Amino acid sequence: MRQLWIISKAFFFGSQIRYKALVFVVILLALALSVGGVQVLMSYVARYFMTAIADKDVPAYRQWLWWYLGTFVLAIPLGVYYRWTEERLALLWREWMAQHLIRRYFNNRAYYRLRGSSSIDNPDQRISEDVRNFTGTSLSFLLITLNATVTLIAFVGVLWSISATLVGVLLCYAIAGTGFSILIGRRLIGLNYLQYQKEADFRYGLVRVRDNAESIAFYRGEGREQRDLVGRLGAAVLNMLSIIGWNRNLAFFVTGYNYAAIILPVVIVAPLFMAGKVEFGVVTQSAGAFAQVLAAVSLIITQFERLSAYLAGVRRLGMLWDELDEFDADEERAAPAGDPAPADDGRMVKLDNLTVRTPDDAKTLVIGLSLELRRRQSLLIMGASGTGKSSVLRTIAGLWPIGSGTIERPPLRDMMFLPQRPYMIDGNLRDQLLYPYPASDLSDEQIIAVVGKVNLADVLERVDSDLGRVLDWTNVLSIGEQQRVAFARLFLHGPAFAFLDEATSALDEDNQERFYSMLKDSGIGFISVGHRTTLIQYHDRVLRLDRSGTWDITQPSRPYGCCRS
Repeated sequence: MRQLWIISKAFFFGSQIRYKALVFVVILLALALSVGGVQVLMSYVARYFMTAIADKDVPAYRQWLWWYLGTFVLAIPLGVYYRWTEERLALLWREWMAQHLIRRYFNNRAYYRLRGSSSIDNPDQRISEDVRNFTGTSLSFLLITLNATVTLIAFVGVLWSISATLVGVLLCYAIAGTGFSILIGRRLIGLNYLQYQKEADFRYGLVRVRDNAESIAFYRGEGREQRDLVGRLGAAVLNMLSIIGWNRNLAFFVTGYNYAAIILPVVIVAPLFMAGKVEFGVVTQSAGAFAQVLAAVSLIITQFERLSAYLAGVRRLGMLWDELDEFDADEERAAPAGDPAPADDGRMVKLDNLTVRTPDDAKTLVIGLSLELRRRQSLLIMGASGTGKSSVLRTIAGLWPIGSGTIERPPLRDMMFLPQRPYMIDGNLRDQLLYPYPASDLSDEQIIAVVGKVNLADVLERVDSDLGRVLDWTNVLSIGEQQRVAFARLFLHGPAFAFLDEATSALDEDNQERFYSMLKDSGIGFISVGHRTTLIQYHDRVLRLDRSGTWDITQPSRPYGCCRS
């Protein structure tokens, strides 16, 4: 309930569109009251209508028939607009909540940090499907509860006027039924939570195959991937079988409960009718009113299966919300706790006594690293796998805030990071080359000139020199071409410093030499991570890392260290 309240409060009381949302809520309340009033009116009309039939009173029959039809005229538009208002408010809520979570997902690079979270699986599903289910189902349950309250108030009086015994039997019956349904179906909440997780894992497996189709094809790994997907599907099916089993157990009770409810009011009121104490219409009215009130006080019983799935979704969203809150709190605690806090300095990248640790703080990778790099200078980081070469870049970029020491570097907008496998966006070639700053004022002629310099002229020919052409770039471009696109982005934006993590691993030596020469001529300061010894000649200094956490900086012309370790 805490998580439900926090998530709901943020929209209805803390969002910029809260007043619009509250207007919809007021309209829903008014419509709910109106619908409840019409239902009470219909119950009395039906009572007199059925009495006229039993008494064979033709004039009364015709009179109450017209009244009956008149209540339909009222009920139809009220019901339609009631449903329409509910759906509009649900859509408004979903749009706000998804946008809110997306903003927080990208804030403080939470999307990156969530990769290592053991408690948050498939955040993409939580933001898309879980939000959609949550907003729609929350309003549905709110309105069901509201309708139940209106119905309870409206029809209890009707039942009481017929028989006080009827009211007592109804309350005892509903309380006993609710207790039994909770006892039987309580395991469904945990099972539904697991089902969300297993369905998301299965979908992720399918997406992974699609995104790595070429690698799987080269490895001929179809059998392995098929077994993995069948295993994921099997886990989802096995859990669903458990849900179906418990739903069956619950259905035995709920079905019997509903059947017994049909006869109970008749058993109580029929003797009164046969004794001549009430009209026949009262029998039908009591049955209808009993059903309405029983439905109102038996929400947990009638909605338990749906409620258990809903609570599982609330739990998943609440955990994501709490995790994002924790990330925000971590950022606030980082500076006082002594974690490396980058200071913006457009002239240099300076590390002072920097210690780099893994995000889980389980391992120290680099101890006490100090160096200074100015514009037009360059540094190559080398070392065996696992020594923390890429981790130093992640720490400079602020992706890994765990550690200690001081970092001075330009604002992030004046730096550019080139990973080994560049990210290819969905969009046209122009947006691809200008990523991540598509609003650049560079002309097409300037873009095409850079494309030629990085040897992507053949790619331009494929799209007939149309920078607005949209293709599936991840699959159209080879890894080498994607790395050349990354260099095109670098030269188009011209940052103060560049950080290259195996950025030429898929390029031949001629292209590698060409790009590093262009980097030198551009005046961009750069730090490279790589294993190739041919990279040394393009850098002023070499930083070698050791698995023990020690380090050593040398000049390429002097193979042994000039600095401490």
